[in-house]
Amino acid sequence: MFSRAPVNGLKLPAELREQVEGILDGSVQPAPARHAATVVVLRDHERHGLQAFMLRRVASMAFAPGAYVFPGGSVDPRDGEADLAWSGPAPSEWGTAFNADETLARELVCAAVRETFEETLVLLAGPTGETVVDDTRGEDWEADRQALLDRSLSFGGFLDRRGLVLRSDLLRPWAHWVTPAIEPKRYDTRFFVAGMPEGQRARDVSTEADRVAWVRPAEAAERARAGEWFMLPPTLATLAELAEFETVAGVLAASRDIVVQEPHAEIIDGEPYLVLPEESAHHYPRG
Repeated sequence: MFSRAPVNGLKLPAELREQVEGILDGSVQPAPARHAATVVVLRDHERHGLQAFMLRRVASMAFAPGAYVFPGGSVDPRDGEADLAWSGPAPSEWGTAFNADETLARELVCAAVRETFEETLVLLAGPTGETVVDDTRGEDWEADRQALLDRSLSFGGFLDRRGLVLRSDLLRPWAHWVTPAIEPKRYDTRFFVAGMPEGQRARDVSTEADRVAWVRPAEAAERARAGEWFMLPPTLATLAELAEFETVAGVLAASRDIVVQEPHAEIIDGEPYLVLPEESAHHYPRG
């Protein structure tokens, strides 16, 4: 989609120039950004060290087809149900970390846990606030996953029926990215990190992905820079940041100051460009 450019960003196709100009002069209104959550599931591998779980989106997807991404998706309004069992930092604490009100913060954490289960079968919940389920494979779990996918079952209802407690303490806040105004589908996405629960296995159970991989963050980032794997800027920036750590424990212990990052389109020397935030631009290849 993008070509490399000798600027602090990425050159866009020439046919997007009129749209960029419309965004800049106000004649074109950007699509609203939907709230979403993304989770980087991590593990310590005996030989390869720190690894992240990634999925490649199928080519038919409307947003980022063929891109390597982390599990995640849009908030379901029912994710904010206040009566679900909850352990760990309260929604108000997550709201402070992500600059969100308490209701949205609750929705984001629940969306993070729900979407990760829907796409990978990894479930950050347990029978008590100190335990986690050890295996989510089997026909009964698959039936619940399908019910969550078709929204016939809310996440709160799923936890209640199984007698499970959401483990917000297994998550950590990592980043906050907003899709550029030029995109037809936009997301206001909070990024989380989490360690792979002992006893569980992550695998592709999503119709949205055609490939999955456990990969070292540095290796994944290098594949993206070399053009082997297509990634959006937030994914590459996150991988580059995680490449600085050696263990899951190190990532989870990291102190993060969450700053909103939103690439924006500009016309430079008559050509349309997507300009990246200064905090992350150095992670992306330049022309």
